[in-house]
Amino acid sequence: MDSSKEVSVEIFPYIRVYKDGTFDRLTGFEIAPPGLDPETRVESKDVLILPDTGISARIYRPFSASTAKKLPLVIYFHGGAFIIASIADPKYHASLNAFVAESDVIVISVDYRRVPEYPLPAAYDDSWAALQWIASGEARRESWLRDHADFDRLFLIGDSGGANMSHHLAMRLRGDVLGERFKLSGIGMIQPYFWGETPIGAEVADPGRKVLVDSWWRFVCASDKGCDDPLINPFADGAPGVNGLACEKVLVIVSEKDILRDRGRLYYNKLAESGGAVAAEIMEIEGEDHVFHIFDPSCEKAKRLFKRMASFVNSDGDDHNKDSAE
Repeated sequence: MDSSKEVSVEIFPYIRVYKDGTFDRLTGFEIAPPGLDPETRVESKDVLILPDTGISARIYRPFSASTAKKLPLVIYFHGGAFIIASIADPKYHASLNAFVAESDVIVISVDYRRVPEYPLPAAYDDSWAALQWIASGEARRESWLRDHADFDRLFLIGDSGGANMSHHLAMRLRGDVLGERFKLSGIGMIQPYFWGETPIGAEVADPGRKVLVDSWWRFVCASDKGCDDPLINPFADGAPGVNGLACEKVLVIVSEKDILRDRGRLYYNKLAESGGAVAAEIMEIEGEDHVFHIFDPSCEKAKRLFKRMASFVNSDGDDHNKDSAE
């Protein structure tokens, strides 16, 4: 970081942009290599899936995986406010190792291009292109996916901005021919990154954090609708809401101290009240903040979160409409 350059804008805690157009990411730039994790006995490897844009994915499998039994396939999208983090982020790598070990699934953690180098909707476009790759014959020829993945048990899971993208991907699938090529079993939305111009719930009493989160979205999305752009507020005027999700069930996970929690609750309530065919489930975790499980995947509440997601992916999910972790 160059302290001699004049700062144009700083989006705390993610990025500092200078007046000459250069920038420094303040976090989320660390790298962890793939391989066998000795603690969880989960293996991973990186695969280039979209050569035209240079997008890679990190594939995870349990070391005990056998060709005799196909496992649910989870497509994972990391968070980071569309500004930071990657599939190689050590914190994400550790949390996905823990999730795979608990869930006995195959995970494809998809990278995507980030702001400011690539303004939105580049991240959404990359994630959609990744779904197209997964539906292609090329994905089914990839050895780990061919040998171990059950493409008929397909889930989208993401945290924060990744959960946001999972919602939009499932909405887009309903009206696209791609949605006819594979069945999406469910979406896991961990502390989803939704927002809005008008504060709700805890946002009303915390104007400082409201302004902070406003600044995150306004930096990544140059929309004249601000925080009521349909990408960040699925319930704004003109947004489609949750009607038309192309999946069988949705699990929303929120945390008590997370300023985004009321947006996640609103999403769950809207889905539960819609009367549609999608089963809605929610888990509320007391005493924790946003993506706490990424920062400490070994803590007890993170382990409960992973167990809940494992149950969601591996069962019909008819006995978990509401759940909590104290």
